[in-house]
Amino acid sequence: MQARIVLLPGDGIGPDIVSSARQVLSRIAEIFSHQFDMPEHLVGGAAIDATGVPFPDETAAACRDCRGVLLGAVGGPKWDDPKAKVRPEQGLLQMRSAMGVFANLRPVHTLPALMAASPLKNEKLEGVDFLVVRELTGGIYFGEKSEGTEVASDLCTYTAEEVARIVHMAAKLAGDRRGKLTLVHKANVLATSRLWITVTQKILSEHYPALDYDTLLVDAAAMSLLTEPSRFDVIVTENMFGDILTDEAAAVAGSIGILPSASLSDAGPGLYEPIHGSAPDLAGTGRANPFGTLLSAAMLLDLSLGLKEEAQWLRETVEQCIDHGETTGDLGGPLGTEDATRAVLARLEHRSAA
Repeated sequence: MQARIVLLPGDGIGPDIVSSARQVLSRIAEIFSHQFDMPEHLVGGAAIDATGVPFPDETAAACRDCRGVLLGAVGGPKWDDPKAKVRPEQGLLQMRSAMGVFANLRPVHTLPALMAASPLKNEKLEGVDFLVVRELTGGIYFGEKSEGTEVASDLCTYTAEEVARIVHMAAKLAGDRRGKLTLVHKANVLATSRLWITVTQKILSEHYPALDYDTLLVDAAAMSLLTEPSRFDVIVTENMFGDILTDEAAAVAGSIGILPSASLSDAGPGLYEPIHGSAPDLAGTGRANPFGTLLSAAMLLDLSLGLKEEAQWLRETVEQCIDHGETTGDLGGPLGTEDATRAVLARLEHRSAA
């Protein structure tokens, strides 16, 4: 297979972890006789410094003309002035909108080697394997805003069509898993949540009647993630709720450094990134965990390129490294970013030679 994968290192630890992904994807391509063209482009703070905007036209064009986009991270203290008219995070929102990626998939499952790193007791971690499907291009993040020194507002708006397309995707994913879908909402307070419930119930009754479906208030969902995380299979929710809950779920898994994500549309390239952010305190130290980015690259191989065997190889190799303590400090291991990358490459090499 020949495929173009656009790499967006971005800011903070982004360049380090995307470099790791480039090395590993190159080796995967060699093992399976593929050709991956992997050009790099600017986004976020790095793009602001170079061009004055966080999502340059050149980057936008590259993101449209590829099979998948792998993003490191955006943002950092250098660009944190709240009065600034141009901010790195605007580039991320612009990119999601330009690519039409409306569904953010964040899988969470526990590994025995990381159970000690989780704040939860081991018995609560057994059997944890769920997927959060977060609506990505609507809601309060994209609503009309008013900002002042005495009063500010952020409008949360959803249309039935926006809700329907994300629910259809979540329902199909649940049907391919254990057949359970949970809608997380705040319908006792928010009109948008009541719309979500109405649209979801209609779609499920007409198209997916076999699914096991329930609803959960977002505050109850936040508690259940810590008290009974194994109850979940697929969670579907709006933009802000999904953003917050998946960061909470990272603690369940043992480290935010290992959680990948995929942002998808109905057609066109997907956007893949670890959920941990730019981690400016680790930038330039060589201590960043590359595993979340590598697992995001595995999702890219699977969902955008259809290379399921290659994706499984990569996922299993990363998990083998974790099982054997070949990890960075956030997971209790002795390795830096480069050595952790070399550990993955060495295990891929050993497997390909077997």
